[in-house]
Amino acid sequence: MNSNADLAALIRNIPDYPKPGIMFRDVSSLLLDAEGYRMTIDRLAALVDPDTQLVAGIEARGFIVASALAYVLGLGQLMLRKPGKLPGEKIGTDYTLEYGTDRIEMHVGHVQPDQKVLLVDDLIATGGTALAGVDLIQQGGGRVEQALFIVDLPDLGGAAKLRAQGVRVASLIGFDGD
Repeated sequence: MNSNADLAALIRNIPDYPKPGIMFRDVSSLLLDAEGYRMTIDRLAALVDPDTQLVAGIEARGFIVASALAYVLGLGQLMLRKPGKLPGEKIGTDYTLEYGTDRIEMHVGHVQPDQKVLLVDDLIATGGTALAGVDLIQQGGGRVEQALFIVDLPDLGGAAKLRAQGVRVASLIGFDGD
C-alpha cells in the first residue's frame, strides 16, 4: 500500500458516524475533486493484472470505481447488486454485517466459466461484503485473484480475510485505528 498522501488528504473524516467512536472515511469528497478522482482511477488501473477480463463493482460506491476502471482498461463491468434490483434470473449470497445480514446478487450468465474477474469497491473494512462478492463471482463460474480498494481500514481485518482466501489485495490508502 502506497502512502498516496495527496489522495488521503481529499478524504473527509467524519467522527462518531454512524455511531460514537467510529471515524467514517467519506470518499465522496475525493470523488468531487476532478484531479483527485482521475489520479485515483489511474493509480488503481496501474495495479490491475494485465490478464483481467472483467471488473466487478459492489453496490453502490463500488460501481463508481468499477465503471471508471472498466472504461480505462477497455473491459466490461459486472454489477453486484442489492436484493430486488435485478429483473432477470439471478444468483445471490448472504453475508453478515456488524448488526445483521445482507445479500448481494448478480445475473446468471454475466460471468463466463473461468473468467478472471477483478473485484473493486471504495473501501474495505471487515471484509464481509467483499468476501460475499468473491463467493458470488465463484458461484457464477468466475475466479477472483485480485481485489482493489481506494481505502483499507487494516485494523478491521477485511483485507487479511480476502488474502486468506487466496485473493491478492491492494489499496491506495490505509487508515489505521478504525
